[in-house]
Amino acid sequence: MEPEIIAEAQTWLVNNQGLLIEYGVNIAAALITLLIGYLAANLISNGVERVMKARNLDATVTHFVGSVLKYALLVFVVIAALGRVGVQTASFVAIIGAAGLAIGLALQGSLSNFAAGFLLIIFRPIKAGEFIEVAGTSGSVQSVQLFTTTLTSPDNKMVVVPNSAILNGNIVNYSRMDTRRVDMTFGIGYGSDLRKAKQLLERLVSEEPRILKDQAATIAVGALADSSVNIVVRPWVKTADYWGVWFDFHEKVKLAFDAEGIEIPFPQMALHMQKQVA
Repeated sequence: MEPEIIAEAQTWLVNNQGLLIEYGVNIAAALITLLIGYLAANLISNGVERVMKARNLDATVTHFVGSVLKYALLVFVVIAALGRVGVQTASFVAIIGAAGLAIGLALQGSLSNFAAGFLLIIFRPIKAGEFIEVAGTSGSVQSVQLFTTTLTSPDNKMVVVPNSAILNGNIVNYSRMDTRRVDMTFGIGYGSDLRKAKQLLERLVSEEPRILKDQAATIAVGALADSSVNIVVRPWVKTADYWGVWFDFHEKVKLAFDAEGIEIPFPQMALHMQKQVA
């Protein structure tokens, strides 16, 4: 029996020599595809991570994005290798597509926050330590994560804001610019000396060391209100000095107006009583 089996095997090998060579070439090509694809996936993902690190992006996000990109490329490499050896890959692609669609629908809100967080980290409209106003709240940025951003409010409360709410609304960043304008309004009575009040405000502006002298401050009548003449004072200061100048300047104006006899009007009600004659 053994010689007959060997003879049949030899005959089969001779008759199917071309098919075996084809299969061998395909398997070799698939292995080469896997090897080159693996190296390319590592090279591309590492390159993306280096670029993100060069832009000082968060290390967690950098590693996460690199890993997702690497495994996504490896999936395509494996599908390509299977197709090279004759495996029908259409079903695999359909399954992956259906799974991706199902996951996307189930995690729609989370994916929206993730995409928004990724864009916030890439374009960096906000950074840790900056004071911002977003999504109806304000505070100092503690961290920008993949799905949420953590703020600390001025009264030391932690506020966690979904990234999609930040990106879909207006972002007011109070810390990004080096200087800010302090907009203040002071009302004086109609009977007070307007020129004297303006000169007094100009003196107070010139005496305040934190007010920048290279940018002219605006001191002008802003409105003739019902019970007061409103004078706007708009000096420029360094961003870090904004609130210090705001609070101190208001106190100085009150004390100076009192010393110079300039009236600061306040709402009053006159009550007239009429005696009825029986």
